[in-house]
Amino acid sequence: MKQKVKLPKIKIFADGADKKSILELFKKPWIRGFTTNPTLMKKAGITNYQSFAKDILKTVKTKPISFEVFSDDFSEMERQAKLIASWGKNVYIKIPITNTKGKSSFGLIKKLTSENIKLNITAVFTLEQIKHILPALSKRTPVVISVFAGRIADTGKDPMPIMKSAKKLLKQYPKAELLWASPREFLNIFQAEQTGCNIITVQPDILAKSALVGKSLKAFSLETVQMFYNDAKAAGYKL
Repeated sequence: MKQKVKLPKIKIFADGADKKSILELFKKPWIRGFTTNPTLMKKAGITNYQSFAKDILKTVKTKPISFEVFSDDFSEMERQAKLIASWGKNVYIKIPITNTKGKSSFGLIKKLTSENIKLNITAVFTLEQIKHILPALSKRTPVVISVFAGRIADTGKDPMPIMKSAKKLLKQYPKAELLWASPREFLNIFQAEQTGCNIITVQPDILAKSALVGKSLKAFSLETVQMFYNDAKAAGYKL
């Protein structure tokens, strides 16, 4: 990876469900883990959830990877979570903060963490949600709290104060890590580190911009002017 400026120390996880991309990114030491979700898997054309996951885990054995349950019933979520957890020691189970009816996943989270099943609690948007689930966490079981900072920003709210406060809330839980989810631009990686986040999960299109880190803005400006000129010329525009 060639760049003039070093990336932040925050752990960068690749977010996606494209097998080729995952296997290529697995080879890169600066990619520290992986996340997926049913929406990304559907977009990638995956029809067999278990076959896809087990196929990926043949290679991704030494870095954490998250797979999400997809039931709306907590008993079935528990069954799925335990099954997925059996696929590998590096597997984290994504449990949504609520089901689709808005009912809290508190009880399920408490039960699974008490059984030492590693969780990635997902779709978290508010500090109130974090405060609510803290008593469900185990201080001996690894857990990731995925706060959707990018989607918070989409509403016009600055996610950085929320992330800083979230980090403070998790101080009493040594096994809990804060994850900045749904980034919208490469700058978010630096912002996530500034707030104290442990992890940021990034999709490949944003990861591709890592080559621009440290690039001269003057040179970038000139390249942009040249792009506009060349495209207009190629299109044959005339006035």
